[in-house]
Amino acid sequence: MSPALLLNPPEIRNLSAEFESASPTEVLHWAFEQFGCRAAIGTSFQGAGLVTIHHAVVAGIAVPVFTIDTGLLFPETLELKRRLEKFFDITIESLVPELTVEEQSREIAPELWKVNPDLCCTIRKVEPLQRKLGSIDAWITGLRRDQSTGRARTQVLELYEFDRLRGRNILKINPLANWSREQVWDYLRLHRIPYNPLVDRGFRSIGCFPCTRAVFVGQDDRAGRWTGFDKKECGIHTFLGENI
Repeated sequence: MSPALLLNPPEIRNLSAEFESASPTEVLHWAFEQFGCRAAIGTSFQGAGLVTIHHAVVAGIAVPVFTIDTGLLFPETLELKRRLEKFFDITIESLVPELTVEEQSREIAPELWKVNPDLCCTIRKVEPLQRKLGSIDAWITGLRRDQSTGRARTQVLELYEFDRLRGRNILKINPLANWSREQVWDYLRLHRIPYNPLVDRGFRSIGCFPCTRAVFVGQDDRAGRWTGFDKKECGIHTFLGENI
């Protein structure tokens, strides 16, 4: 087991507090020193995820990168993945659900996202991620506190129980937890990092095309997700496990 996972929750909270004044690169260096390639960046190609990848690449930190391809992504998102692999000169692993969209339609329900979006997210996002987390020790994300009220308590380091039945924990690392949206986009523009063109059409958080819309000025980043449902998270940062 990695030395970092031998830390107890209070020790992780104390270390996280120390990292509040650290740069993303410093946090990533620490993660790679602790875990090597058993740390991985998970991204859905939102702005903060792109900034995180850029910090790692520029610093020569060879941490792997993965994404979840639900089978319902916008064409612009799929094209962005190809552009980013070329821009960063990396390979981004795609995690896929066990059921194709067509199989899900036949075996469970057509357009499941319209009648039970939680179940759809579980099948297409949560379960593929859970399988991935079982093979690594540290999950690096682009979560930021200012994305929504539900993410306001995000810490730089969090011990995350992703499989309660088996008592399996992982260290969740959020190097940009205290960054603002403005900082993220200033950084992207400064370094000319490719981003999803849907952002310029008012999409501030981009997921699957049936469940994502543009937002109005003043709304938080997650306001355009799952319109008509009391739902703001797909589940990978909530019901999959628990921050300890």
